[in-house]
Amino acid sequence: MSDFGEGGQAPYERALSTGSSAMLQLREVAGARPGMTSLIDVARFTASADDVDLAILERGDGAVIDLGCGPGRMVRAAIASGRHALGIDVSSSAVELARSDGLPVLQASLFDPLPDEGAWGQALLLDGNLGIGGDVVALVRRATALVRVGGVVVIETHPRRRRSRQFDAVLVDQHGGRSETFPWAEMGCDALVGALRAAGVDVSGQWTLRGRTFVEIVRG
Repeated sequence: MSDFGEGGQAPYERALSTGSSAMLQLREVAGARPGMTSLIDVARFTASADDVDLAILERGDGAVIDLGCGPGRMVRAAIASGRHALGIDVSSSAVELARSDGLPVLQASLFDPLPDEGAWGQALLLDGNLGIGGDVVALVRRATALVRVGGVVVIETHPRRRRSRQFDAVLVDQHGGRSETFPWAEMGCDALVGALRAAGVDVSGQWTLRGRTFVEIVRG
């Protein structure tokens, strides 16, 4: 299996490199509901940080690490606010776009050894990146290990609060181009809080702002 949207016709990479504003389909290919789709708005990733994004940054302090940063809108916003920031992404096109804008972005998996592990003030898992790897508890534990004691992890969840899906997926563009299969997950706020508490992970907060839902963890 590949990482998010890689291989095949690589629709995500192509959308980024061409500046396409068309939606991509995230399609379940193996799981409880094969054929079920969600929409991925690539144009949102290339836009500037909005008021909700900026409010997320205000909930933390110190250096920011954005996991699955895409072209780097949150990295740019963090730096503009006077904070040190680093983006992490596996996509070569996303990294190229970010670096062409002068942003510090590392092409790597968030499960690779990363700079300053255990010292970041705030880690971000936004824009559906909770799905990376298909195991949300393992992903959240990894993100939490990256921040210092007292540091915060902000996780954006699926807008349907009880949504809980773990599946193999492909990305499909408007021309029918498909990626290779990759593991993914979708989880709403209530489902995520329940899964984390069952795994012994303390949740410090949850909120909704302009239709986007979030969970926050403070590392103890």
